[in-house]
Amino acid sequence: MRHVRGIGLAVALAAAVYFAAGWGYWRLLRQFVSDHGTSPLPAAVDLPARGGGLLRDTGVVYPFAALALTALLAGLLIAAPRISPLAAGLPGLVLLAWTGVYAVNASRGVSIIPLRVDAFGAGFAALGETGLLGAAGLTLVVPLFIPSRWRLRPRDRGRSGLAAPAREPSAGLSLLTEDWAGTAPTAPYPEMTRDAYQA
Repeated sequence: MRHVRGIGLAVALAAAVYFAAGWGYWRLLRQFVSDHGTSPLPAAVDLPARGGGLLRDTGVVYPFAALALTALLAGLLIAAPRISPLAAGLPGLVLLAWTGVYAVNASRGVSIIPLRVDAFGAGFAALGETGLLGAAGLTLVVPLFIPSRWRLRPRDRGRSGLAAPAREPSAGLSLLTEDWAGTAPTAPYPEMTRDAYQA
């Protein structure tokens, strides 16, 4: 059941990467290109000199918030030990596969992007062209290679509805149940005389 929920979270993360991050990245690119020509560099250089602030510009705040929330969701799915590694790993494998297709044949990689004429698809393609999708994919697949993420810890089994494993009785001695009559020595202790102490 935990891994089924992980697949559902994987679909949610993939949708967030495609729609939210793609839209946010495309809006940021268009904002900088429309305001400052063909390069985003003048925007970074001129903004402090003009006394501008990013928090006052909704054309920057909303796309940046979409990117930040997508990164936060990905980080939670990577770091949370109770979440199935499939939640982050499956989208990571898809991103790595798409990056590999794009590296071999760029036109084919772009052609398989759905809705690529919209802001979502165009932003997703731009993220892939810059290599950010490949880097994100490498990060997202890390939980797949951590063995402890594939199984629940014993204290989490009760919370997930799974029965806790039965404990085997200890093979050692128990102070409460063992019969202590058989532990007395069979021969009496030798008596120590004064001569034995002096020797």
